[in-house]
Amino acid sequence: MPSVNGMTTTPATAEFDQGLTQRLLRRLGQDSLYILVGFPLGLITLVLSMVGFFFGLGTAIIWMGLPVLAAVIMMARGFATVERARLAPVLGRRLPHPAYKRAPEGAGAARRILTPLSDGQSWLDLLHGMFRFLPSTIAFAFAVAWWAGALGGLTFPLWDWSIPRGVDDQDLPELLGLGDAESTRIVFHMAIGFFFAGTLLPVIRGLALFEAGFARGLLSGVNELREQVASAEAARDTAQAQKAAAVSAEATALRRLERDIHDGPQQRLVRLAMDLGRAQQQFSTDPAAAQATVAEALAQTRETLDELRALSRGIAPPILVDRGLQAALTALAGRSTIPVDLDAPPIARLDPAVETTAYFVVAEALTNVAKHSHAGEVQVSVRRAATGLLITVADDGVGGASLAKGHGLAGLSDRVEAAGGVMSLESPAGGGTTLTVALPL
Repeated sequence: MPSVNGMTTTPATAEFDQGLTQRLLRRLGQDSLYILVGFPLGLITLVLSMVGFFFGLGTAIIWMGLPVLAAVIMMARGFATVERARLAPVLGRRLPHPAYKRAPEGAGAARRILTPLSDGQSWLDLLHGMFRFLPSTIAFAFAVAWWAGALGGLTFPLWDWSIPRGVDDQDLPELLGLGDAESTRIVFHMAIGFFFAGTLLPVIRGLALFEAGFARGLLSGVNELREQVASAEAARDTAQAQKAAAVSAEATALRRLERDIHDGPQQRLVRLAMDLGRAQQQFSTDPAAAQATVAEALAQTRETLDELRALSRGIAPPILVDRGLQAALTALAGRSTIPVDLDAPPIARLDPAVETTAYFVVAEALTNVAKHSHAGEVQVSVRRAATGLLITVADDGVGGASLAKGHGLAGLSDRVEAAGGVMSLESPAGGGTTLTVALPL
């Protein structure tokens, strides 16, 4: 491998250096073109904007100036569109086109003329057209000076002969002890050329950003601020919706738990108390009957414990906490009354809220399949993707499921939304049901 200054260079390194050089030269060319073209454009827009604006303003008192001002505004919009397109290579991204005010459908000629005059961004476009020559002129002057210094200094030996000089000019370096006059002159000018060439890229880049920053502030600053405000409002609305969904899901879960306790363990405990009271009375008169009553009470106790375990799994399944999502889903599929084809490869432990939501999505979906779908098989897939956790539950039942309020999946939709996820449902009549949930990680 070739070496430079004791350092070994590989083909990959040489290719990277060549690519970097090409990118820097391309950047230098784009920035220089932006500055050099911006100067004549600035002069043109300055003349047209100033003349049109003051003529329209001066004749507005007789109403003739309003169409002129509207025409000037539309012209400024056109120049602003061109400038936004020119900004894309400099800033590395395309600026979004702002939403200008438009006259409503069926508006008259006067309304269509006056609408652009009431648009704030249109006046900013006109302001840019009037004053863009200031940064354009500054950037143009420095850019021309730096290019002239770099090119002129580096090529000085080629055109030095064309500069007329007197006898005194030729002898002065020798009188000062600087050696040969011609050699000293060439070294001095080439040193200047190397200085300008070495600083050409950062200077041109800074000048281009200076001019582009002025244009971006007037042509896109307000629009970007509006988009930021709209994004903040959308995030606020999403947070409020998630909060409302979380409250709704919690309330639904509490009502369901209360109903299940009332209809199950509570009734069994009441019966257990009655059986034990009856057995207490039978001990003295009929021990055999008391023994049978106690045995029945023990059976009721086991059933009550089983129901309480089932309810506890609905609150916080111990297997999910201890062994993770895959083990919990495997146990859930094993308890299902309908055959389940589970596709859940091992994944690293996730955030507890995500695991809990994923578990209850599958649990609720399987419960609804068992109750309403009349399906022969259900397929469950839980996979981790680049964007989040993707859960799919599909059955071959009768379909007709809905996410509307009052249906079994409405509370599940609230739970998913509270976790920041999205849920979709496809359930045509007679075509089975496919539930898809995406949870962010």
